[in-house]
Parts: sequence; structure tokens; C-alpha cells
Amino acid sequence: MSKIFYVEDDTNIRELVEYTLASSGFEVMGFELARDFFNQLKSDKPDLILLDVMLPDKDGLTILKELRSRGEWKAIPIIMLTAKSEQLDKIKGLDEGADDYITKPFDIIELISRIKAVLRRTRPEEDTIIYKNLILSKKSRRVSVFGETVALTFKEFELLYNLLLNRGIVLSRDTLMNLVWGTDFEGETRTVDVHIRTLRQKLGKCGEYIKTVRNVGYKIDK
Repeated sequence: MSKIFYVEDDTNIRELVEYTLASSGFEVMGFELARDFFNQLKSDKPDLILLDVMLPDKDGLTILKELRSRGEWKAIPIIMLTAKSEQLDKIKGLDEGADDYITKPFDIIELISRIKAVLRRTRPEEDTIIYKNLILSKKSRRVSVFGETVALTFKEFELLYNLLLNRGIVLSRDTLMNLVWGTDFEGETRTVDVHIRTLRQKLGKCGEYIKTVRNVGYKIDK
């Protein structure tokens, strides 16, 4: 599960984005002030930063320059979010090292897509996952159990991959729906239960690795 730090002084916008990102399978922490953001950054490194330009204590472009000048932070992907729409501001942000730039008002679904695109560009996927007697290869889309290949559908494979990738974390049905079916899917969360059931059956003994967390969702232990 990717961790996102979001620096935004508008409480309404920040809470909306935080809720949507959390519902889409991200771990998100919001900050109103640059001071609080940097204090947290000293002990906790996110996978991506959403950074507003207009902040009460320090502007986003100054924060961007500071992040890119520090060795331990310079590689963190950064998406700028701002009400400024002038081409010059966009160019300045990108020249200072921003990975993407989105102007307000923005479409929340587009924001999620842009976040996923930046993460794909900047962080290689974990290809081969070995967990006890189960091996999953993302690149070849192959799963083997006790050395025998198991044929999975696209959705079954994606469910297993996301559960393995987030070992030790409970993924809610809504989160799995968003990760595997996408945010625009209008089906019921019961779809997840049906696919989990068939996935367990195909995995045989290894199907026991997928734990049901009552009234929440599913997880695979660390």
C-alpha cells in the first residue's frame, strides 16, 4: 500500500482528497502547515507527496526546492496542486523537480490516475513474490502452488497480487474493488467475496493464506 503525504491548508479540499485516496487503497496523511509536514518527514518517508503551492507558512515551490536539495528526500515523487494556472508557474514547478502538476479545480478521479501513473514511473513493481509455498510472478502473470502452475483469471490474479503486496495489512472490500476493478466500477462489493472464494479454491491448501477479517475485508499475514 503506497503512503502519500498531502500538504494543503484548505481543510475541505484536504479532507475530501484524504477520504478518496484512502478509499482507493492508499495510506494518506494530511498536513495544513509546512512545519508539521517537515516534522513528520524526519521520521516517516512517503512514497509520494501531494504539495499545494499556496500555504500560510511557506510556499510550495520553496518546499519543493528544499526537498530536491536534500539527499534523503530528493527522490520522493512530488505532484504539485495549485489554483495557479499560469503556464509560467507550471514550468517553474516542473523545472524545480516536480513530477507532475495539476491545477484546481481538479477531477478527483484524474488525480488518482495521475498519482498511479507517477508511482508506476518512479517505483518498479515487485515482480516475483515468494510466500511460503506460493510463488507469484507479476511480469509473466504466473502463479505456482507447491511447484504446480495454477491458472487464474485476470481479476483473481490481481486480487492475489494486491493481497501479497500488502502482507499484514487488512484490505477492505471497497479498497480491493478500487485496486482491481477501478474506481468507476458500479458493481457490489459482494463481487470481491465471490472472486476470493474461487481464488481460494484454485489455490488449494494455499488458499488458507487468505484470511477473512469479519465485517472489514481480507488480508494475508506477514
